[in-house]
Amino acid sequence: MKINHMMRLGVSVIALSAGAAMAQESTDPIKLTLHDWTGQLITTELMGSVLQKAGYNIEYVQADYLAQFAGLETGDLHVAMEIWETTGREAMDAATATGKVVNLGPTGMQAKEEWWYPSYMVEKCPGLPNWEALKEPACAEAFSTAETAPKGRYLGGPVTWGGFDEERIEALDLPFEVIHAGTDAALFAELESAVQREAPVMLWIYAPHWAPAKFEGDWVAFPEYTPECYSDPAWGLNPDMAYDCGKPFGAIWKVGWAGLADKWPGAEKAIKAFTIDNKEMGAMITEVDLNDSSVEAVVADWMDKNEARWSGWIK
Repeated sequence: MKINHMMRLGVSVIALSAGAAMAQESTDPIKLTLHDWTGQLITTELMGSVLQKAGYNIEYVQADYLAQFAGLETGDLHVAMEIWETTGREAMDAATATGKVVNLGPTGMQAKEEWWYPSYMVEKCPGLPNWEALKEPACAEAFSTAETAPKGRYLGGPVTWGGFDEERIEALDLPFEVIHAGTDAALFAELESAVQREAPVMLWIYAPHWAPAKFEGDWVAFPEYTPECYSDPAWGLNPDMAYDCGKPFGAIWKVGWAGLADKWPGAEKAIKAFTIDNKEMGAMITEVDLNDSSVEAVVADWMDKNEARWSGWIK
């Protein structure tokens, strides 16, 4: 995340052009949440930029990924642009069940989040990608560090991302320990460093992102996810514990405060219409994370090149 972007968090950004929407709807700021990974910042700024073009007052608010639902339920927050099927489905379903939060539809992107390893580690753990290979002491030790030995080290995402990795390790009796990266940037900086040195690394990788395209490797194949795996301990290999499976795959959703439609109906329509695919998002993330562009510059470039597309969302 760029410094100039961080300085803008929580600051109301008012469109300079007075659109019809502002004349007809509330001029209060629509509060869009920002999290701690590049793709979400891009998605949110894209939506905010489109809404500004329609004349809305926009405010970006830094918020915890899962805890944000409390603010969405009360109406203190209004829009969250990326709720991943892989990690946010339970929290989203609980929030929408209250009737105070609504699902505004898919973003068009498909989420994958799972344990990932570089291909050079297969020589040291030849049973991969089968998850059962990780149970072998020699394999676990191949992924270990001085901090975790003889257990393997799994570099997880920031704690706020959720994901049930500790629960999975316990349920599947894996000789691994979770060490959480402090930030999204730290997670991928460690990956870059490890691959350059061909050092052992097992970590949380997600898509859409540049990493699985840039580096040769694979995701661990855990038992296939079903909703029962998370909700029913009797399901699966461990009859006494839930989470004995892989993470779910699927859509990345947009959600909002239920009062959005009454207070800003045109904005809600535009948010529902918003769509972007993995390829587009991956290219923009690459520009920010690898080519040192700012989020603002990448968003502005996309807006310039796609005016015919986004203008249809606000008609």
